[in-house]
Amino acid sequence: MPVIQLSPQVLKTLAVEPGKSRTEWCDSDVKGLYVEARATSPGIGTFYLRYKEEGGTTRHLRLGNTDDLSLSMARKLAADKKTEIRQGSNPSMARKAEKQIPTLRQFVREQYAPYCKVRKRSWHTDELRFNQRLFPEFGDVRLDRITTKQLIDFHSELREVQKLAPATADHFIKLFRHSFNMAIKWGVVDKNPATKMSLFNADNKVENIIDETQLQRLMLVLATHPNRAACRIAMFLLSTGCRLNEALCAEWSQIDWTQKVWRIPALNSKSKRMRPVPLNESAMDILEQVMKDSPQWVFFNPDTGTHYKTLHKAWEDIRKQAGMPWLRVHDLRHTYASLLVNSGRTLFEVQSLLGHSSPQVTQRYAHMNTQTLLDASEVASQRIRAASPRLLPAPLPLAL
Repeated sequence: MPVIQLSPQVLKTLAVEPGKSRTEWCDSDVKGLYVEARATSPGIGTFYLRYKEEGGTTRHLRLGNTDDLSLSMARKLAADKKTEIRQGSNPSMARKAEKQIPTLRQFVREQYAPYCKVRKRSWHTDELRFNQRLFPEFGDVRLDRITTKQLIDFHSELREVQKLAPATADHFIKLFRHSFNMAIKWGVVDKNPATKMSLFNADNKVENIIDETQLQRLMLVLATHPNRAACRIAMFLLSTGCRLNEALCAEWSQIDWTQKVWRIPALNSKSKRMRPVPLNESAMDILEQVMKDSPQWVFFNPDTGTHYKTLHKAWEDIRKQAGMPWLRVHDLRHTYASLLVNSGRTLFEVQSLLGHSSPQVTQRYAHMNTQTLLDASEVASQRIRAASPRLLPAPLPLAL
């Protein structure tokens, strides 16, 4: 192969020798740098660096095409790579390692999914998010090629273009961040592009607390609505403050009739710990109404042969008839908490009954009954007044 002083003019006139499929020209200025032209890509050459790795094997490192790299850039890149090689770097091994880095889709399906399916109860939601938006955007991109800027643009598009709620958009980035943390833990990649990303962190906590009049309207509908199964489930939620999924998955083996306690297993509890729920008279009445329906499930669906999976359609009609179309099923849990607080029960008691993992979560209910707090404050006032000296009024001055 000819050794010449490569120049921009030479690169513009690259032509494969007649009868050959490729031709190479070595640069006289940078040893090991050469440009290759192929008959299949007329007018475009490729820069390579020829070097010897430890052991004497000759390797060829592709630097880039002539339409992407200028000659000066190719020479500088070749010089930098030669310096790295002298310092012990092995470009061929590095490229081989890069080729082994999976795409997001490959990593999730081959490593992340098998791990999470048996450890993460929300895996089905994660799977939906991957298939719905993360795979279409990043599924075929290698993990080490996904950048923070790409994620920021994706995050913004979810909010501004696709009009997702801030919290919903944040869930995609949180899932991405968690999956990359696992990839780092398993040695697949060494950095997480989502680590320092800012989330929208919108305050989306909604607490629809119904007053006494609304509670009476709801109770009337629950007592007369034709869908008795849905009404009993709603009454049970209102009577125990439990979450919908906890109630729907309840089994008779979890009910202690003697102690009047329902022990929610860790598998169904959000806290992932067994949670005892006291059963008041209202809750016991509901259990007595359904105890003959199934030997296993508390809320049994005869149409499917298992427990109920959702309350959505029936609840739509129930809340509409009650004149509260905004009332969510989860608001029954908030209402249960408000009934406790408004009756003067302590936040510690509310925390224990709701199964909150920390008092900070229960603190949201502290504002519900200002009268209870005022009464408590009045105790201090009474003590202050009792301890205050009873001063006699100053005597009136004598008239002269």
